[in-house]
Amino acid sequence: MEQDPSDLNNPQDPTAINIELPEAIAEGEYVNLAMIAHSSSEFVIDFIRMMPGVPKAKVKSRIVLTPEHAKRLLSALGDNVTRFEQTFGTIKQHSDVPSFPMNFGGTMGEA
Repeated sequence: MEQDPSDLNNPQDPTAINIELPEAIAEGEYVNLAMIAHSSSEFVIDFIRMMPGVPKAKVKSRIVLTPEHAKRLLSALGDNVTRFEQTFGTIKQHSDVPSFPMNFGGTMGEA
């Protein structure tokens, strides 16, 4: 049975998890690329922000997961994409994969 997210911070529920979300993290980071690597014991996901016309990109966050948790994340993300598409329609994907460094298909501006 899936637990209702609103129950996670309920102090009266003995199975509740008290999750703290610091303000700086709550703001989030915009990323548009993820690089994934793995070993026999862990998955490493680097979330990266690439900017148009800039050949250098910055890793904004790195997440390290056990293989079991990586598989759970895959399942949860799939479930959420399905629910999103049921509500808002099919997410369109472009068939052309950008080359690196990607320039977002636009012209380079001059300053």
